[in-house]
Amino acid sequence: MYVNQPYNFTPTLNLTHMRIASTLLAWFAVVAAFAAAEIGQPAPAFTAKTLDGKTVSLSDYSGKIVVLEWYNPGCPFVKKFYDTGKMQEFQKDAIGKGIVWLVINTGGHNLENATYYPGTVIQDETQSIGRAYDAKVTPHCFVIDTKGVLAYKGAIDSDADDNNGRASTNSANIDKANNYVLAAVKALKDGKSPVKTESKPYGCGVKYKKS
Repeated sequence: MYVNQPYNFTPTLNLTHMRIASTLLAWFAVVAAFAAAEIGQPAPAFTAKTLDGKTVSLSDYSGKIVVLEWYNPGCPFVKKFYDTGKMQEFQKDAIGKGIVWLVINTGGHNLENATYYPGTVIQDETQSIGRAYDAKVTPHCFVIDTKGVLAYKGAIDSDADDNNGRASTNSANIDKANNYVLAAVKALKDGKSPVKTESKPYGCGVKYKKS
C-alpha cells in the first residue's frame, strides 16, 4: 500500500505546480502590460481614434520622430502655453520639419472649443495609452525616435528645474526655460541622442478611472 502512495501524490503535486505557474505567468503579463515606458526601449504601441474619427496607430508613423503631449484644455499649465500661442508655435515648427506631434486626450476632456491645432488629437477613451506611458500630468511629454524607441520623457521644459521644483503658470517663464522636447527633437534630427533624456513632469494630474 505504501509503495503506491508516491504515484498517487505526484499528479496532485504537478497539477498544483502548474496552477501556480499559470497564475504567476498571468500576473507577470499584467505587470508587463502596464509597465511604464522606458528610455532606450521600444515605445508602447497603441491604436486609437483621432478627434475627427480616423483610426491611427503609432506604427503608422514608423521612420518618423514622434512627440506625444498629454493635454487638458482647462489646466493652467497647459493654458500657459496655448493661450499665448507658444505650444502651437512649437508644434508648427516641429511639424514643418517632418515631426509627428500627437496631442493625447486621456482625461476625456471636451475639446469642442479647445485650441490644439496644428497637433493631431488622439482620443484615449480607454485610457490605455496613458497607462502604458504612465502619463502623470498635463503636459507630460514623450519623444520617440525614428526607430520607435523612446528618447525622452518628462516635462516640456526646465521651468520646474529652474525654480526648485516649482513650475509657474506665468507665460513669461516660457522663453526663459530650456525646452526639453524641442531640444530632444533637434538632437534626433541631427542624428544624435538627446543630452536630457528624462525630467520630472509638472502640471495638472491626469485623472484615471478606477479599474
